[in-house]
Amino acid sequence: MGLEAFFFYIFSIAAVASAILVIIARNPVHAVLFLILAFFNAAGLFVLLGAEFLAMLLVIVYVGAVAVLFLFVVMMLDVDFAELRAGFIKNAGLGAIVGGIVMLELIMVLGFQSYSSQIIGNPAAPAPLVTDNVTNTEALGRILYTKYIFFFQVAGLILLVAMIGAIVLTLRHKEGVRRQSIAVQVARTPETAMEIIKVAPGQSVFPKNEGPAE
Repeated sequence: MGLEAFFFYIFSIAAVASAILVIIARNPVHAVLFLILAFFNAAGLFVLLGAEFLAMLLVIVYVGAVAVLFLFVVMMLDVDFAELRAGFIKNAGLGAIVGGIVMLELIMVLGFQSYSSQIIGNPAAPAPLVTDNVTNTEALGRILYTKYIFFFQVAGLILLVAMIGAIVLTLRHKEGVRRQSIAVQVARTPETAMEIIKVAPGQSVFPKNEGPAE
């Protein structure tokens, strides 16, 4: 057994084991930690396949953002998980139906491998992403920023609008908190920005028995 096959079995066994532990873990924090472990092992499998871009995407986006966000939300929010589990039996029938549909789709996908191309149609030829002199990441970048640049920019604009909308909808102003107002600062004049006080010799700027405001 070669070194590549050895690492493949290591990553695959660890990924499957961590995925099972995500489901059976009783503590939600432990479940998120096992999910992060599953992402790392999946990233290792992508590296073995030569898809370093997908491996980097799993580590940076899913582990660095999504999984860590889940972890902090679970740790900071006082969620009654016992109450959530109580409704599992009530929704078990619907879950069984959805699981059966997903299982049927997986069986159909695996069964299509034995069909001829005339039954399922001629699939389009894959794009020549990787060549001898071009890496996976560079090839994906060339396609994204040339052929699909419009769709890429539209997707980024939609995500930006969604992020701004989420901030606006969830922003709550507290009373008694001083905030910066750009419009008021720009509209200031020298007369309103400063105050000239003539102080006689031996006198203080502040009234008697008073000091500067802290």
